[in-house]
Amino acid sequence: MNGWPEALRRSPARLIALTFALSVPFWLAGAVIGRLSETLPVSALMACCPLLAAMALVRRHEPRGAVHGLLRRVVDWRAVPNPGWYALAIAVPLGVMAASYAVLVLLGRSLPEPRIAPVEIPLLSAVFLVAAACEEAGWTAYATDALRARLNVPATGVVLGVVWAVWHLIPYAQAGHGPLWIAGQCLYTVALRVVIVWLYQRSASVLAAVVCHAASNVGWSLFPDHGSHYDPVVSGTVAAGVALLVVAAWPGRSSR
Repeated sequence: MNGWPEALRRSPARLIALTFALSVPFWLAGAVIGRLSETLPVSALMACCPLLAAMALVRRHEPRGAVHGLLRRVVDWRAVPNPGWYALAIAVPLGVMAASYAVLVLLGRSLPEPRIAPVEIPLLSAVFLVAAACEEAGWTAYATDALRARLNVPATGVVLGVVWAVWHLIPYAQAGHGPLWIAGQCLYTVALRVVIVWLYQRSASVLAAVVCHAASNVGWSLFPDHGSHYDPVVSGTVAAGVALLVVAAWPGRSSR
């Protein structure tokens, strides 16, 4: 994969520390102001922080023009060798949500029929694509290659996934969720990151990672009636199974 020499100079630890530091004002705003909607706290706006952290670090430690290069990678749709990777990036998280719905039905849960207004899907997709692009500029475009220089795909996914989950703990709590919900969502978050790292490794496209991340958020927000009956314990278990299949498909320490 292109960019390994540059990746070796990057510090995921600095990105993580700076992202968390930049997120503090959003966490405080979430505690004071409350929620943007029924399911999203104000602290969800911290999605911009990985992008800001990555840009600051690249500007400080890398040659002139590196920030532009970082941003270009996030939106470069031509980087993917086969457009089918974008279809897979959408299908995997939406498939996890569909399988989770089926499991809940089999468990006898009382669920409403899906209520999705046609106009909602493009609007939600646009919002979540922007938010995912901001996050993946840090987690994928900056940090993943640097970690992959030292770790294999599953380990990179787990490390970044745990950081990603911990970063979300305060917003999860501010959204009013209990410990079991948060634990399940953390499992889902780690599993999704393993899938995103695998997808990025195979496609060499940051945009594919962005699309996968955004598709996951769209699937959650429409599950099955604006996230009303989303159960992260079930979705996390299903996603973990998918992540294990990914690990099995990419054993050991793959080539650079």
